[in-house]
Amino acid sequence: MKEKQCFDDQWIVVTGGAGFIGSCIVRQLNHLGYEKNIIIVDDLDCTEKWKNLQGKHYNELISHCELIEWLYDNQNDVEAIIHMGAITDTVGINGDDYYKMNYRYSIELAKFALEYDIRFIYASSAATYGHGENGFDDDQDKLDSLVPVNLYGQTKHMFDLWAYRNNFLDHIVGLKFFNVYGPGERYKGRMASMIYHMYNQIKEEKKVKLFESNDKKYQNGGQERDFIYVKDIEKIVCDFLFNDITGIFNVGTGIAKSWNSVANEIFSVLGITPNIKYIPMPNEIKKSYQNYTCANMSNLGSLMKLHKTSLEDGINDYIKNYLINE
Repeated sequence: MKEKQCFDDQWIVVTGGAGFIGSCIVRQLNHLGYEKNIIIVDDLDCTEKWKNLQGKHYNELISHCELIEWLYDNQNDVEAIIHMGAITDTVGINGDDYYKMNYRYSIELAKFALEYDIRFIYASSAATYGHGENGFDDDQDKLDSLVPVNLYGQTKHMFDLWAYRNNFLDHIVGLKFFNVYGPGERYKGRMASMIYHMYNQIKEEKKVKLFESNDKKYQNGGQERDFIYVKDIEKIVCDFLFNDITGIFNVGTGIAKSWNSVANEIFSVLGITPNIKYIPMPNEIKKSYQNYTCANMSNLGSLMKLHKTSLEDGINDYIKNYLINE
């Protein structure tokens, strides 16, 4: 594996750079010494995600609507595009918006990167696996067998398929993020991680409300997810700037944890006696609810060193060093 160098006088473009994962990637780039050559692409809208820009060092913030024109004006000076921008709401219903942003816009950026031989790293999602009937293996030859169960997952899957069918996965990097949690997600509202929401419930009510199971395979609160700390995500993404690995990869921990175990860990960190209440799962999410996710990490793990923070250490760091301070 050869190393790919990002030069200080060439642009690193981070779409969704004021968002949750994107702003953490900017933080890691700053940690690596990149500041003046970072271009953040985002639309601040009516949210507080502008606060994610505080303390970050970058050259310019531009709207996603301006990006394509900006890229062609600066085509010879762009070194890499880290494409994290997307509509991420898993219960949204406006298919046209998802299609335009998650699919067509991603195609435009990828085509530009391919035309000018620019490193292109984009966010896919574990939502592309749907209920996981066909497993959670990132074998690109099995992409056609996946059945997403929401618009977000479907439009992410559509772009994965576009890249695969055009043989572009040999030139770009797609990362299927599993359940990401950590600092910078507060503005996401209902789409923030359950770890964030559990913490707030416990602080306010001294209890946690979890969904009753809608599948007899799982006890109440026994549904399992693969949780990965955003600090691991930001390091993995930035590692791809310095290698020539291409393809589509799972990014998780390879370990599934139940909601009950997550809740109990938060109670433990806060020094509060566990108090879990189970409530009926809303009808509108029953069909699309993922009861289990667990990334097969053998593919990526065979190619590069992985950053793995245990769920216990991640929750402890997130609460003590970020949430309590908020």
